[in-house]
Amino acid sequence: MIRVLVADDHPIVRDGLRGVIDASDDLQVVGEAGDGPSAVARSLAVDPDVVLMDLRMPGGGGVAAIEELVRRASPARVLVLTTYDTDDDVLRAVQAGATGYLLKDAPVEDLLRGIRAAARGESVLAPAVASRLLATVRAPAAPGPVLSPRELQVLRMVARGTGNRECARQLFISEATVKTHLQHVYDKLGVGDRAAAVAAGYERGLLGP
Repeated sequence: MIRVLVADDHPIVRDGLRGVIDASDDLQVVGEAGDGPSAVARSLAVDPDVVLMDLRMPGGGGVAAIEELVRRASPARVLVLTTYDTDDDVLRAVQAGATGYLLKDAPVEDLLRGIRAAARGESVLAPAVASRLLATVRAPAAPGPVLSPRELQVLRMVARGTGNRECARQLFISEATVKTHLQHVYDKLGVGDRAAAVAAGYERGLLGP
């Protein structure tokens, strides 16, 4: 028997889902929740195999609940069931740790198959959602800031902990010129100091992995 927790802020939706799920011989609703924090608490209390999670609920949304369940090492698989299929919603839920993402207009058969698949640890994605994720993965990365060869050289030296005076000595330029290059780096990366510049450099792939 696959044990299911239903998290949705609309009682009528929870009732409908309970009726559909409990009508299956191998599925059983073992708990309900009306917001994210309650979903986390109930999941930890009743230990379901699958949590059907709505994304936008008052008092705490689904993404935060998924992150909290992951943080607490809950073994429950989270299957998002929502009306929202925007790129941001999909990516945030999947990145948070959701096993699958279905839309509320899915046929009942697809929902039941999705619950069973999620319980087995398989990824479950509505066709429209899968298309969005694929498009996001295939989209070219936004171009990063273009640093001049000298600016990149200075940034790499700073990342190694080299001070301005030593940078100037190694590059055979004045310390004032080093500071000018650094200021250009700050401006292009949108940061205000050396540490932030190095962090941004790693984050944007300018300094390697």
